[in-house]
Amino acid sequence: MTQVFDEKGVVSPGTIITAGPMTVTQVKSTEKDGYNAVQVGYHATKDHRVNKPQLGHAKGKAFRYFREMRTNDGAAMPEVASAMDVSSFAVGDVVTVSATSKGKGFQGVVKRHGFHGGPRSHGQKNKERSPGSLSGGGRSGGKVAKNMRMGGRMGNDRITVKNLRVLQIDAATNTLLISGAVPGRPGTLVEIRAQSTTK
Repeated sequence: MTQVFDEKGVVSPGTIITAGPMTVTQVKSTEKDGYNAVQVGYHATKDHRVNKPQLGHAKGKAFRYFREMRTNDGAAMPEVASAMDVSSFAVGDVVTVSATSKGKGFQGVVKRHGFHGGPRSHGQKNKERSPGSLSGGGRSGGKVAKNMRMGGRMGNDRITVKNLRVLQIDAATNTLLISGAVPGRPGTLVEIRAQSTTK
């Protein structure tokens, strides 16, 4: 993350994202596949690092990632083997970013759900961060009720952040500067979808 100043001197936090170039590997249509979509390959790699079906599908080009994006009926479809890069966006575009958040492993209720924990009084010394009573009786029938907030695995979920704005575009390095924070760690594969264009 970084921060940039606009023409009026207003500072905005932003995240630098390397966006492309991607190569179109397949174009799907309603007549042949039942829906319209564009499949792209990203992050070229060595041939021996992908299996032979993927290598043949991409016409001899090895990609680390393959992703498919649905398109609307009647939208202009790109050609197979054509490139997609940051030129698809413009400064001021409102975008939606989806990615996998950081995995934090098994966490307790204080960190995972924001519980306050118990007081450090009345002889308590090892239970400050415990969840307390689970109310296992009554309507739950002597068992733990569904959706009970308890300790468990935290993070490593698909997170979508909407209404982010493209602040800067660098075509030479294929990077975008997008306002705000983006889920994931440095190096996470993110998906950027345009919402609308504002002038």
